[in-house]
Amino acid sequence: MDGSLTLGTGAANAPFYLAQADECEVFTAAHDNGLPVLLKGPTGCGKTRFVAHMAAKLGRPLYTVACHDDLAAADLIGRYLLKGGETVWVDGPLTRAVREGAICYLDEVVEARKDVTVVLHPLTDDRRILPIDRTGEELQAAPGFMLVASYNPGYQNILKTLKPSTRQRFLSLEFDFPPPELEEQVVASESGLARDRVKPLVRLAGKLRGLKGQDLEEGVSTRLVVYAATLIAQGMGPDRAIRAAMIEPLTDDEDVKRGLFDLVTAVFG
Repeated sequence: MDGSLTLGTGAANAPFYLAQADECEVFTAAHDNGLPVLLKGPTGCGKTRFVAHMAAKLGRPLYTVACHDDLAAADLIGRYLLKGGETVWVDGPLTRAVREGAICYLDEVVEARKDVTVVLHPLTDDRRILPIDRTGEELQAAPGFMLVASYNPGYQNILKTLKPSTRQRFLSLEFDFPPPELEEQVVASESGLARDRVKPLVRLAGKLRGLKGQDLEEGVSTRLVVYAATLIAQGMGPDRAIRAAMIEPLTDDEDVKRGLFDLVTAVFG
């Protein structure tokens, strides 16, 4: 079955996350009241890290599902499988989260097949139930269960977007790349690179993001900036680290790459 489990570890051991506004308070209030949350924002801006941070802080198990074109409702709910010559029912990650009172995070939910959103609807209103047609069960969500989904509205095309009727079942939090001062702090903390050496990487990231929709489909993520800083912290030269982490992942077009390196030269000299 698709889905990975992370056990909540408490606030002291929560993955590092630097809040930009009041998103932690809103998420906590949603959890305490059994409300579903939708996270909107560009790829690599910290949505997945935020959910992992909050699950640990709240002490809840976390099931994370990376949604894709072939992900069907059965992948979330479960199916009958042949084991040792017998046919047995195996819960999917959503069903396990509902039974255990865990957080279930559906990353890039619009990538999944259409039948997935239909399954989610009874869990996103006051019923908080999960009907399992194959077994005849109707599961009531255990205390602590929370449904969280994310998507990138700037990247999805008109054929892959959430219907208004689905969006309006969720509280919604909008994410973006942090302002430079915060991003510098995040990158320095994650990579171990000194803040003064991180600063030009963040400045370069800002310039690369300005090319989104022109030469680039997507701007460089904070994750990639951390990768570049990590390589530099380990002794790699900035040019090679930037090529590997902030240029090559963005495009295969050689002309575009050359243009991006002009930006690198302008920032780093």
